[in-house]
Amino acid sequence: MATNKTTETQDSVTDFINAVENEAKRKDAFELLKILQEATGFEPKMWGPSIIGFGSYHYKYDSGHEGDAPLAGFSPRKAAMTVYFYLPEEKKEEFLSKLGKHTSSKACIYIKKLADIDIEILKKIVLLSIEYTLKLYPPK
Repeated sequence: MATNKTTETQDSVTDFINAVENEAKRKDAFELLKILQEATGFEPKMWGPSIIGFGSYHYKYDSGHEGDAPLAGFSPRKAAMTVYFYLPEEKKEEFLSKLGKHTSSKACIYIKKLADIDIEILKKIVLLSIEYTLKLYPPK
């Protein structure tokens, strides 16, 4: 069975963000770091080489694949700030439609600038995502 590439590391979150070349993206990353830390109550940790995660949970799929993942996370990618989330389909559109200027995929929100979105809606999405994830994968 394959091993997970995205595991928690001891790398410095601050050093990682400071290495972001684009100054505006670096500033937004530090702001999002503060927002998510306050919203979740978790200390930020690096997951793999490029994801900043908050909290963690253990999952096990029906296939037998299992591992640990952050409950909330983001990455200041070159194209856009990527925020990871997991909501039930019936809630997803309700909240994403209120978020502001972004694009999204099944489990990611892509944001060019934090100024383009409603931070309070983003906080709600992240907290609902954590709640939903913990219902699916309750701590033992």
